[in-house]
Amino acid sequence: MSDTLTLDVFGRRVEVNGEHATVRFSGVVPPTAGLWLGVEWDNPERGKHDGSHEGTVYFKCRHATGGSFIRPNKVNFGVDFLTAVKNRYVLEDGPEEDRKEQIIIGNKLVETVGFDSIIKQQSQLSKLQEVSLRNCAVNGAGGKGGIAETCPNIRKLDLSRNLLSSWDEVILIADQLKHLDVLNLSENKLQFPSGAPSLTGTFSAMKVLVLNRTGITWAKVLQCVPGWPALEELYLESNNIFISERPTDVLQMLKLLDLSGNQLIDENQLFLIAYLPRLEQLILSNTGISSIHFPDAGIGCKTSMFPSLQYLVVNDNQISQWSFINELDKLQSLHSLSCLRNPLTEVNKDAQTVRQLIIARIGQLKTLNKCEIPVEERRGAELDYRKAFGNEWKKAGGHQDPDKNRPNEEFLAAHPRFQLLCLKFGAPEDGELKTQQPFMLKNQLLKLKIKCPNQLDQKVIEKQLPDSMTIQKVKGLLSRLLKVPVSELLLSYESPKMPGREIELGNDQQTLQFYSVENGDCLLVRW
Repeated sequence: MSDTLTLDVFGRRVEVNGEHATVRFSGVVPPTAGLWLGVEWDNPERGKHDGSHEGTVYFKCRHATGGSFIRPNKVNFGVDFLTAVKNRYVLEDGPEEDRKEQIIIGNKLVETVGFDSIIKQQSQLSKLQEVSLRNCAVNGAGGKGGIAETCPNIRKLDLSRNLLSSWDEVILIADQLKHLDVLNLSENKLQFPSGAPSLTGTFSAMKVLVLNRTGITWAKVLQCVPGWPALEELYLESNNIFISERPTDVLQMLKLLDLSGNQLIDENQLFLIAYLPRLEQLILSNTGISSIHFPDAGIGCKTSMFPSLQYLVVNDNQISQWSFINELDKLQSLHSLSCLRNPLTEVNKDAQTVRQLIIARIGQLKTLNKCEIPVEERRGAELDYRKAFGNEWKKAGGHQDPDKNRPNEEFLAAHPRFQLLCLKFGAPEDGELKTQQPFMLKNQLLKLKIKCPNQLDQKVIEKQLPDSMTIQKVKGLLSRLLKVPVSELLLSYESPKMPGREIELGNDQQTLQFYSVENGDCLLVRW
């Protein structure tokens, strides 16, 4: 761009050597001659000052080092939408000899070169349904009607990290794409309308909208959302969002909401979105959330909040208390949870033990940290939980006799599912609650029977095995004992406590303890 600017550049988004900025000033900066642009960088470490020079304030920045003065010819103001599409998607024509055609003009046979190149380009672009223009310096729609004429069939559009400066520019693009249902505008610093935008039907088909790091506020979301009637997924990561009011008669179709990276979010704000009727997935990673409590539901009851929520992500937060996990059991539809890198799961805790405790505390959970919870893992987790807190239960007033079983409120608040587990498996017996000496092998040995149901001539064997022994090592032992290759062995077990039920030992890397194998149980070996 030349050193003389005739267009209005204030507020325009620009790119300089791969870095993005917003123009805040255009003019002379004495004592130097010529035109300067004052820009505020997206990355404040890229700048040199706050918009001041030798005591004169030319523009203001949010950060002390967020500003710079740059000559206009060093700045890229970007290209229009169609130019970017053609730069990325129009294929180069082949060699000239491949493009020669013969046509008759009058009564003469004429050989032409490149006669149909424009038609080919138009046909090529009109077929596009998925378009990615990420980081292509797109600054606007361009000529009126050009997009609708050239590539009207786009359904999925990625415009992330471009030079769009306002929501109005987005509307001018989207208004020409009647089939658009997925739009990604992440990393565009957009100015949103000051009043409610007119309901033009521009986004009537849109189901997925990504607005990560765009600077949008919750108030602006609620202002614009009436124009997104079919929206099912909304991504609002890292916008410093504070949920200030309840959505009313909007977002009724929303199934997924991503609020990751918004450090101002707390449980009181979550209650404002708790009655979105179709919300199935809520992503709250890196929000700093540490607590949650559903006041409408007592111990053992389900909350009316988040009625459709099936999948919750709370990674990278400040969750340090088991009460947070206990509360999640009140969600009536929750079956998948991701809870990684929280103090509760990271500080001096064995990962497998933490997993077992979470499984035992949330009864309907089917997937934890993207790993499915098999039936046998749930059973083992709940049995171990019942034994681990059995002594605490007795001290709090718990008793094997149902008529005398009255644990105090403090225990029930800390372990709201314990009574249910007693009904499911029976109250823990005194023999199960003896204090274990974890570092003494004799206290970890299990006396087990070993049967071979398909080998009638094989006698029942009795062995003492450590509860920490993996299934793979058990198979190795049995292979030597029975003279059968390890690869052919199939293991399961049965317990006197569950007559008629057989539990498969299907994971060679897990231990006998993992499967809750106990003294007196019987290993079943088949090949």
